[in-house]
Amino acid sequence: MRSLSGELATSTLKRLDDELSWYRDMPPGRRSAVGLVAQAGITSFISWFEDPTTTAWIAADVFGAAPRELLRSVSLQQTLQLIRITVEVVEHRVGDDPMLREAILLYSREIAFASADVYARAAEARGLWDARLEALVVDSILTGEYDSELPSRIAALGWNGHGAVSVLVGTAPRMLDVDQLRRTARHLDADVLIGVQGSRLVLVIGRTDPPEESEADAQRSFLEIAKELEPGFGSGHLVLGHEVPTLLDAAKSARAALAGFAVARSWRNAPRPTLSDDLLPERAFAGDSLARGTLINRIYKPLQAHSKELLTTLWCYLDNGRSLEATARELFVHPNTVRYRLKRISEVIGYDATGAREALVLQSALIVGSIAEAPERGQRG
Repeated sequence: MRSLSGELATSTLKRLDDELSWYRDMPPGRRSAVGLVAQAGITSFISWFEDPTTTAWIAADVFGAAPRELLRSVSLQQTLQLIRITVEVVEHRVGDDPMLREAILLYSREIAFASADVYARAAEARGLWDARLEALVVDSILTGEYDSELPSRIAALGWNGHGAVSVLVGTAPRMLDVDQLRRTARHLDADVLIGVQGSRLVLVIGRTDPPEESEADAQRSFLEIAKELEPGFGSGHLVLGHEVPTLLDAAKSARAALAGFAVARSWRNAPRPTLSDDLLPERAFAGDSLARGTLINRIYKPLQAHSKELLTTLWCYLDNGRSLEATARELFVHPNTVRYRLKRISEVIGYDATGAREALVLQSALIVGSIAEAPERGQRG
Protein backbone atom coordinates (compact mmCIF):
# COMPACT_ATOMS: atom_id res chain seq x y z
CA MET A 1 0.00 0.00 0.00
CA ARG A 2 2.80 2.44 0.78
CA SER A 3 4.42 1.73 -2.58
CA LEU A 4 1.13 2.58 -4.29
CA SER A 5 0.48 5.88 -2.46
CA GLY A 6 2.08 8.08 -5.14
CA GLU A 7 0.23 6.31 -7.94
CA LEU A 8 -3.07 6.59 -6.05
CA ALA A 9 -2.59 10.32 -5.50
CA THR A 10 -1.83 10.90 -9.20
CA SER A 11 -4.87 8.86 -10.31
CA THR A 12 -7.07 10.74 -7.85
CA LEU A 13 -6.01 14.17 -9.15
CA LYS A 14 -6.63 13.05 -12.74
CA ARG A 15 -10.15 11.86 -11.84
CA LEU A 16 -10.84 15.13 -10.04
CA ASP A 17 -9.79 17.08 -13.12
CA ASP A 18 -11.90 14.88 -15.42
CA GLU A 19 -15.11 14.80 -13.37
CA LEU A 20 -15.32 17.96 -11.23
CA SER A 21 -15.79 21.22 -13.07
CA TRP A 22 -15.37 23.28 -9.87
CA TYR A 23 -11.92 21.73 -9.41
CA ARG A 24 -10.88 22.55 -12.99
CA ASP A 25 -12.00 26.17 -12.57
CA MET A 26 -9.95 26.72 -9.42
CA PRO A 27 -6.80 28.87 -9.43
CA PRO A 28 -3.57 26.79 -9.39
CA GLY A 29 -2.86 27.53 -5.72
CA ARG A 30 -6.22 26.19 -4.55
CA ARG A 31 -6.04 23.17 -6.86
CA SER A 32 -2.71 22.36 -5.26
CA ALA A 33 -4.26 22.67 -1.78
CA VAL A 34 -7.10 20.31 -2.75
CA GLY A 35 -4.51 17.87 -4.09
CA LEU A 36 -2.65 18.00 -0.77
CA VAL A 37 -5.88 17.13 1.06
CA ALA A 38 -6.48 14.13 -1.24
CA GLN A 39 -2.89 12.94 -0.86
CA ALA A 40 -3.06 13.41 2.93
CA GLY A 41 -6.24 11.31 2.96
CA ILE A 42 -4.52 8.43 1.18
CA THR A 43 -1.42 8.62 3.40
CA SER A 44 -3.58 8.81 6.52
CA PHE A 45 -5.59 5.77 5.39
CA ILE A 46 -2.41 3.69 5.04
CA SER A 47 -1.27 4.76 8.52
CA TRP A 48 -4.69 4.00 9.95
CA PHE A 49 -4.77 0.59 8.20
CA GLU A 50 -1.55 -0.28 10.03
CA ASP A 51 -2.94 0.97 13.37
CA PRO A 52 -6.77 1.52 13.53
CA THR A 53 -6.47 3.06 17.02
CA THR A 54 -5.44 6.37 15.35
CA THR A 55 -9.03 7.13 14.31
CA ALA A 56 -9.23 10.17 16.60
CA TRP A 57 -6.51 11.91 14.62
CA ILE A 58 -8.10 11.54 11.19
CA ALA A 59 -9.34 15.13 10.89
CA ALA A 60 -5.99 16.58 11.92
CA ASP A 61 -4.09 14.28 9.54
CA VAL A 62 -6.25 14.97 6.47
CA PHE A 63 -7.41 18.56 6.86
CA GLY A 64 -4.31 19.86 8.63
CA ALA A 65 -2.58 20.25 5.26
CA ALA A 66 -5.35 22.53 3.93
CA PRO A 67 -4.96 26.30 4.25
CA ARG A 68 -7.67 28.01 6.31
CA GLU A 69 -9.10 29.89 3.31
CA LEU A 70 -9.85 26.56 1.58
CA LEU A 71 -12.90 26.17 3.84
CA ARG A 72 -14.31 29.38 2.36
CA SER A 73 -13.81 28.28 -1.26
CA VAL A 74 -14.73 24.56 -1.05
CA SER A 75 -18.21 23.67 0.19
CA LEU A 76 -19.12 20.60 2.24
CA GLN A 77 -20.82 19.10 -0.82
CA GLN A 78 -17.65 19.53 -2.86
CA THR A 79 -15.59 17.97 -0.06
CA LEU A 80 -17.85 14.90 -0.08
CA GLN A 81 -17.41 14.64 -3.87
CA LEU A 82 -13.65 14.72 -3.29
CA ILE A 83 -13.93 11.91 -0.71
CA ARG A 84 -16.11 9.79 -3.02
CA ILE A 85 -13.67 10.01 -5.94
CA THR A 86 -10.66 9.27 -3.73
CA VAL A 87 -12.40 6.20 -2.28
CA GLU A 88 -13.35 4.97 -5.75
CA VAL A 89 -9.76 5.29 -6.97
CA VAL A 90 -8.38 3.38 -3.98
CA GLU A 91 -11.07 0.67 -4.24
CA HIS A 92 -10.37 0.20 -7.95
CA ARG A 93 -6.62 -0.15 -7.36
CA VAL A 94 -6.69 -2.55 -4.41
CA GLY A 95 -8.95 -5.01 -6.25
CA ASP A 96 -11.25 -7.49 -4.56
CA ASP A 97 -9.40 -7.94 -1.28
CA PRO A 98 -12.35 -8.11 1.21
CA MET A 99 -10.25 -6.98 4.17
CA LEU A 100 -9.05 -3.87 2.34
CA ARG A 101 -12.54 -3.07 1.03
CA GLU A 102 -14.01 -3.25 4.53
CA ALA A 103 -11.21 -1.03 5.84
CA ILE A 104 -11.83 1.52 3.06
CA LEU A 105 -15.56 1.66 3.85
CA LEU A 106 -14.91 2.14 7.56
CA TYR A 107 -12.24 4.77 6.99
CA SER A 108 -14.32 6.71 4.42
CA ARG A 109 -17.16 6.84 6.96
CA GLU A 110 -14.79 8.32 9.55
CA ILE A 111 -13.47 10.82 7.00
CA ALA A 112 -17.01 11.90 6.07
CA PHE A 113 -17.91 12.50 9.71
CA ALA A 114 -14.61 14.27 10.31
CA SER A 115 -15.18 16.63 7.36
CA ALA A 116 -18.73 17.36 8.57
CA ASP A 117 -17.30 18.18 12.00
CA VAL A 118 -14.73 20.55 10.48
CA TYR A 119 -17.40 22.44 8.54
CA ALA A 120 -19.78 22.47 11.51
CA ARG A 121 -17.10 24.02 13.72
CA ALA A 122 -16.33 26.61 11.04
CA ALA A 123 -20.04 27.44 10.69
CA GLU A 124 -20.44 27.73 14.46
CA ALA A 125 -17.45 30.06 14.70
CA ARG A 126 -18.81 32.10 11.81
CA GLY A 127 -22.23 32.27 13.47
CA LEU A 128 -20.77 33.51 16.75
CA TRP A 129 -18.69 36.11 14.91
CA ASP A 130 -21.71 37.28 12.92
CA ALA A 131 -23.78 37.56 16.11
CA ARG A 132 -21.10 39.70 17.77
CA LEU A 133 -20.72 41.84 14.65
CA GLU A 134 -24.49 42.30 14.35
CA ALA A 135 -24.72 43.33 18.01
CA LEU A 136 -21.94 45.86 17.42
CA VAL A 137 -23.71 47.32 14.36
CA VAL A 138 -27.07 47.59 16.16
CA ASP A 139 -25.37 49.22 19.16
CA SER A 140 -23.72 51.75 16.83
CA ILE A 141 -27.12 52.55 15.32
CA LEU A 142 -28.76 52.98 18.73
CA THR A 143 -26.03 55.26 20.05
CA GLY A 144 -25.50 57.12 16.77
CA GLU A 145 -21.73 56.69 17.17
CA TYR A 146 -20.71 55.83 13.61
CA ASP A 147 -17.23 55.37 12.22
CA SER A 148 -15.78 54.74 8.78
CA GLU A 149 -15.93 50.97 9.32
CA LEU A 150 -19.71 50.76 9.76
CA PRO A 151 -20.54 50.29 6.03
CA SER A 152 -18.01 47.44 5.74
CA ARG A 153 -19.40 45.79 8.88
CA ILE A 154 -22.91 46.00 7.47
CA ALA A 155 -21.70 44.49 4.18
CA ALA A 156 -19.95 41.67 6.07
CA LEU A 157 -23.29 40.74 7.66
CA GLY A 158 -24.82 40.27 4.21
CA TRP A 159 -27.40 43.02 4.67
CA ASN A 160 -29.87 42.83 1.76
CA GLY A 161 -31.90 45.93 2.56
CA HIS A 162 -32.21 48.71 0.00
CA GLY A 163 -33.23 52.30 0.55
CA ALA A 164 -35.39 53.36 3.48
CA VAL A 165 -35.24 51.68 6.90
CA SER A 166 -37.13 51.89 10.17
CA VAL A 167 -36.32 50.74 13.72
CA LEU A 168 -38.72 48.64 15.80
CA VAL A 169 -38.29 48.49 19.59
CA GLY A 170 -40.10 46.20 22.00
CA THR A 171 -39.64 43.81 24.89
CA ALA A 172 -37.42 40.76 24.35
CA PRO A 173 -39.32 37.46 24.83
CA ARG A 174 -38.14 34.88 27.32
CA MET A 175 -37.14 32.55 24.46
CA LEU A 176 -35.99 34.64 21.50
CA ASP A 177 -36.31 32.85 18.13
CA VAL A 178 -33.98 34.84 15.89
CA ASP A 179 -34.36 32.43 12.97
CA GLN A 180 -38.16 32.80 13.00
CA LEU A 181 -37.85 36.58 12.91
CA ARG A 182 -35.51 36.36 9.92
CA ARG A 183 -37.78 33.89 8.10
CA THR A 184 -40.79 36.15 8.64
CA ALA A 185 -38.83 39.16 7.38
CA ARG A 186 -37.71 37.29 4.24
CA HIS A 187 -41.33 36.28 3.57
CA LEU A 188 -42.22 40.00 3.72
CA ASP A 189 -39.41 40.96 1.29
CA ALA A 190 -37.50 42.58 4.13
CA ASP A 191 -34.22 42.13 5.98
CA VAL A 192 -33.55 42.74 9.67
CA LEU A 193 -30.64 43.43 11.96
CA ILE A 194 -31.42 42.09 15.43
CA GLY A 195 -30.04 43.32 18.74
CA VAL A 196 -30.93 42.65 22.37
CA GLN A 197 -30.31 45.55 24.75
CA GLY A 198 -31.07 44.25 28.23
CA SER A 199 -34.81 43.57 28.26
CA ARG A 200 -35.34 45.38 24.94
CA LEU A 201 -35.41 43.73 21.53
CA VAL A 202 -34.41 46.03 18.66
CA LEU A 203 -35.00 45.32 14.96
CA VAL A 204 -33.60 47.47 12.17
CA ILE A 205 -35.88 46.79 9.21
CA GLY A 206 -35.09 47.35 5.54
CA ARG A 207 -36.88 46.25 2.37
CA THR A 208 -34.93 43.82 0.21
CA ASP A 209 -36.39 44.68 -3.20
CA PRO A 210 -36.24 48.29 -4.43
CA PRO A 211 -39.72 49.06 -5.79
CA GLU A 212 -40.37 49.55 -9.47
CA GLU A 213 -42.48 52.56 -10.36
CA SER A 214 -45.43 50.30 -11.14
CA GLU A 215 -45.06 48.37 -7.84
CA ALA A 216 -44.47 51.32 -5.50
CA ASP A 217 -48.14 51.46 -4.43
CA ALA A 218 -48.21 47.72 -3.67
CA GLN A 219 -45.10 47.82 -1.46
CA ARG A 220 -45.67 46.96 2.21
CA SER A 221 -45.33 49.82 4.63
CA PHE A 222 -43.00 49.47 7.59
CA LEU A 223 -46.04 49.45 9.89
CA GLU A 224 -47.46 46.44 8.01
CA ILE A 225 -44.09 44.66 8.28
CA ALA A 226 -43.93 45.48 12.00
CA LYS A 227 -47.39 43.97 12.56
CA GLU A 228 -46.22 40.69 11.00
CA LEU A 229 -43.06 40.68 13.15
CA GLU A 230 -44.99 41.51 16.35
CA PRO A 231 -45.42 37.85 17.53
CA GLY A 232 -41.62 37.57 17.84
CA PHE A 233 -41.58 40.14 20.67
CA GLY A 234 -42.45 39.73 24.32
CA SER A 235 -45.49 41.27 26.00
CA GLY A 236 -45.61 45.02 26.45
CA HIS A 237 -45.42 48.01 24.17
CA LEU A 238 -43.95 47.93 20.66
CA VAL A 239 -42.85 51.18 19.00
CA LEU A 240 -41.86 51.77 15.38
CA GLY A 241 -39.56 54.68 14.58
CA HIS A 242 -40.18 56.92 11.60
CA GLU A 243 -38.87 55.98 8.16
CA VAL A 244 -35.41 57.26 7.23
CA PRO A 245 -33.74 57.24 3.77
CA THR A 246 -30.79 54.89 4.40
CA LEU A 247 -29.35 52.50 6.95
CA LEU A 248 -26.72 55.08 7.88
CA ASP A 249 -29.58 57.39 8.98
CA ALA A 250 -31.15 54.68 11.16
CA ALA A 251 -29.93 56.36 14.37
CA LYS A 252 -32.67 59.01 13.94
CA SER A 253 -35.39 56.36 13.68
CA ALA A 254 -33.85 54.45 16.60
CA ARG A 255 -33.78 57.55 18.77
CA ALA A 256 -37.46 58.22 18.11
CA ALA A 257 -38.43 54.58 18.70
CA LEU A 258 -36.51 54.39 21.99
CA ALA A 259 -38.00 57.67 23.19
CA GLY A 260 -41.48 56.43 22.30
CA PHE A 261 -40.90 53.06 23.97
CA ALA A 262 -39.86 54.81 27.18
CA VAL A 263 -43.19 56.70 27.44
CA ALA A 264 -45.61 54.34 25.66
CA ARG A 265 -47.15 53.23 28.95
CA SER A 266 -48.56 56.75 29.43
CA TRP A 267 -50.93 56.21 26.46
CA ARG A 268 -53.49 53.86 27.95
CA ASN A 269 -54.93 52.62 24.64
CA ALA A 270 -51.73 52.61 22.61
CA PRO A 271 -51.94 50.10 19.74
CA ARG A 272 -49.29 47.44 19.20
CA PRO A 273 -47.19 48.40 17.33
CA THR A 274 -47.37 52.16 17.85
CA LEU A 275 -45.75 54.72 15.57
CA SER A 276 -43.22 56.85 17.42
CA ASP A 277 -44.79 59.96 15.85
CA ASP A 278 -48.12 59.06 17.47
CA LEU A 279 -46.37 59.48 20.83
CA LEU A 280 -45.11 63.01 20.15
CA PRO A 281 -46.98 64.62 23.13
CA GLU A 282 -45.70 62.05 25.65
CA ARG A 283 -42.17 62.24 24.24
CA ALA A 284 -42.20 66.05 24.38
CA PHE A 285 -43.41 66.03 28.00
CA ALA A 286 -40.58 63.62 28.86
CA GLY A 287 -38.02 66.09 27.48
CA ASP A 288 -37.39 64.62 24.01
CA SER A 289 -36.04 67.52 21.97
CA LEU A 290 -36.63 65.64 18.71
CA ALA A 291 -40.35 65.34 19.53
CA ARG A 292 -40.59 69.03 20.46
CA GLY A 293 -38.89 70.01 17.22
CA THR A 294 -41.23 67.76 15.23
CA LEU A 295 -44.33 69.27 16.84
CA ILE A 296 -43.10 72.78 16.16
CA ASN A 297 -41.97 72.20 12.58
CA ARG A 298 -44.84 69.97 11.55
CA ILE A 299 -47.76 71.79 13.24
CA TYR A 300 -47.02 75.12 14.91
CA LYS A 301 -44.88 76.82 12.28
CA PRO A 302 -46.96 75.72 9.25
CA LEU A 303 -50.11 77.08 10.88
CA GLN A 304 -48.38 80.27 11.90
CA ALA A 305 -46.98 80.79 8.42
CA HIS A 306 -50.27 79.99 6.71
CA SER A 307 -52.63 82.11 8.81
CA LYS A 308 -52.60 83.67 12.27
CA GLU A 309 -56.38 83.36 12.13
CA LEU A 310 -56.19 79.55 11.92
CA LEU A 311 -53.71 79.44 14.78
CA THR A 312 -55.96 81.60 16.98
CA THR A 313 -59.03 79.53 16.09
CA LEU A 314 -57.24 76.33 17.06
CA TRP A 315 -56.15 77.83 20.40
CA CYS A 316 -59.72 78.93 21.20
CA TYR A 317 -61.29 75.63 20.06
CA LEU A 318 -58.99 73.53 22.24
CA ASP A 319 -59.18 75.90 25.22
CA ASN A 320 -63.00 75.72 25.08
CA GLY A 321 -63.10 71.94 25.30
CA ARG A 322 -63.63 71.48 21.53
CA SER A 323 -66.96 73.28 21.66
CA LEU A 324 -67.95 74.96 18.38
CA GLU A 325 -70.47 77.30 20.03
CA ALA A 326 -68.10 78.48 22.79
CA THR A 327 -65.34 79.05 20.24
CA ALA A 328 -67.68 80.99 17.96
CA ARG A 329 -68.78 83.23 20.85
CA GLU A 330 -65.20 83.99 21.86
CA LEU A 331 -64.19 84.85 18.28
CA PHE A 332 -67.49 86.64 17.45
CA VAL A 333 -68.05 84.44 14.39
CA HIS A 334 -70.67 81.90 13.30
CA PRO A 335 -70.13 78.20 14.31
CA ASN A 336 -70.01 77.31 10.60
CA THR A 337 -67.02 79.63 10.27
CA VAL A 338 -65.29 77.69 13.04
CA ARG A 339 -66.09 74.44 11.21
CA TYR A 340 -64.62 75.82 7.98
CA ARG A 341 -61.43 76.94 9.74
CA LEU A 342 -61.01 73.55 11.44
CA LYS A 343 -61.32 71.92 8.03
CA ARG A 344 -58.65 74.26 6.67
CA ILE A 345 -56.40 73.40 9.62
CA SER A 346 -56.76 69.71 8.79
CA GLU A 347 -55.86 70.39 5.16
CA VAL A 348 -52.78 72.42 6.10
CA ILE A 349 -51.21 70.11 8.72
CA GLY A 350 -53.04 66.76 8.30
CA TYR A 351 -54.44 66.61 11.85
CA ASP A 352 -58.17 66.66 12.69
CA ALA A 353 -58.74 68.79 15.80
CA THR A 354 -62.15 67.18 16.42
CA GLY A 355 -60.56 63.84 17.40
CA ALA A 356 -59.57 63.35 21.03
CA ARG A 357 -56.07 61.95 20.42
CA GLU A 358 -55.24 64.37 17.60
CA ALA A 359 -56.50 67.27 19.72
CA LEU A 360 -53.91 66.29 22.36
CA VAL A 361 -51.17 66.29 19.71
CA LEU A 362 -52.26 69.71 18.45
CA GLN A 363 -52.52 71.24 21.93
CA SER A 364 -49.04 69.91 22.75
CA ALA A 365 -47.73 71.53 19.56
CA LEU A 366 -49.26 74.86 20.51
CA ILE A 367 -47.75 74.72 23.99
CA VAL A 368 -44.20 73.79 22.95
CA GLY A 369 -44.39 76.19 20.01
CA SER A 370 -45.36 79.13 22.18
CA ILE A 371 -42.67 78.23 24.73
CA ALA A 372 -40.06 78.12 21.98
CA GLU A 373 -41.17 81.55 20.76
CA ALA A 374 -41.04 83.21 24.21
CA PRO A 375 -37.27 83.89 24.30
CA GLU A 376 -37.37 85.33 20.79
CA ARG A 377 -40.15 87.75 21.77
CA GLY A 378 -38.24 88.74 24.91
CA GLN A 379 -35.14 89.51 22.86
CA ARG A 380 -37.13 91.62 20.40
CA GLY A 381 -38.72 93.50 23.30
